[in-house]
Amino acid sequence: MRLILLGPPGAGKGTQASGIMNKYNVPHISTGDIFRKNIKEGTELGKKAKEYMDQGLLVPDELVVNLVKDRLTEDDCKKGFLLDGFPRTVAQAEALDIELNNLGWSLDKIINIEVSKDILVERAVGRRICKNCGATYHVKFNPPKISGECDVCGGQLYQRDDDNEETVAKRIDVYQNQTAPLINYYKEKAILANIDGYNDINKVFDDIVEVLGSEN
Repeated sequence: MRLILLGPPGAGKGTQASGIMNKYNVPHISTGDIFRKNIKEGTELGKKAKEYMDQGLLVPDELVVNLVKDRLTEDDCKKGFLLDGFPRTVAQAEALDIELNNLGWSLDKIINIEVSKDILVERAVGRRICKNCGATYHVKFNPPKISGECDVCGGQLYQRDDDNEETVAKRIDVYQNQTAPLINYYKEKAILANIDGYNDINKVFDDIVEVLGSEN
């Protein structure tokens, strides 16, 4: 099963990706992981990507596509994969289609987790993280038993500097502006499935499974 997972920051993609990966036995592939792996291993593609990243520049589409293509040719992708964080633009999607066609593959489904901007901001602004063990909480949806204290280790909880309303709203706006054409691109191909991400985590996963089917 060859899938792409879309969704704005805070939509719960990480949690759902883990569930999809385990149920369908496909590797979860994120561009961030690919960059880090190639840079760590000192590959030619990794060195080129690092040059752009060190200058604070976006890695060009052609290089990103080559990195993804290289990853998709590894043995664990033969039976399928779940792409996360790529493609981000229509140009990247078109390039991916060409590479998949060259491999004799096609995408089965695009899972698009939808959550309103107001809810995403509320989720992010209310998030609290343990300084000691990294456990996460939410002041409204998943509060600790004792305010400001981790249930797991008793460590102090803190709010990330970028988890403020203005920054979060900007991140969401950038995502929505960037991916709106991409969503339309896959909608026209009739492989897009919109999933309501406002629901409980388990309900969201059940809805995804209903779209994909229960077969491994």
